[in-house]
Amino acid sequence: MTRSEARAILNELTTNPSLLRHMRSLELVMEAYAEKFGEDKEEWAVAGLLHDADYEAYPEKHPAVIVERLRKLNETKIAHAISAHYTKWNVPYTNMLDKALLACDELTGFIIACCQVRPDGVTSLEPKSVIKKLKDKSFAAKVERDEVYKGAELLGVDLPEHIAFIIDILRKNKDELGI
Repeated sequence: MTRSEARAILNELTTNPSLLRHMRSLELVMEAYAEKFGEDKEEWAVAGLLHDADYEAYPEKHPAVIVERLRKLNETKIAHAISAHYTKWNVPYTNMLDKALLACDELTGFIIACCQVRPDGVTSLEPKSVIKKLKDKSFAAKVERDEVYKGAELLGVDLPEHIAFIIDILRKNKDELGI
């Protein structure tokens, strides 16, 4: 699947600007991690772009709608990664794509929330500030901290380095993302 095909699906299902920004940020982070790990950048970017594509239109069925659609298009690897991007769904993590999507989803959203309360956004954000905010349960309270920690563990990355990597990608794209 090409990114333009993925964007067509996304635009059909999602109109919420915050959700679209979240998926675009995941697209960028997943592409960068694919490059770092020597994986398929297009595949990883599409997984990031579509991971929450059905959330706005079908919140009670998420992620079943987008997973089924991807399976029908024979995009089984991406479909599996999307079906596994939340540990409580009890889907096995069988490859790096599955683990990376889990590791990047909640944390990228959390980092963007950190940017939104800073006068200069992502410009001077450091991993230690994100870690401090992770410990504050009242900040971005809907972000499940267990998902952040489990994701980093499964991906086999040091949490501060993982945070720094994501910050770097977001910083490079701050104007587009509005952070």
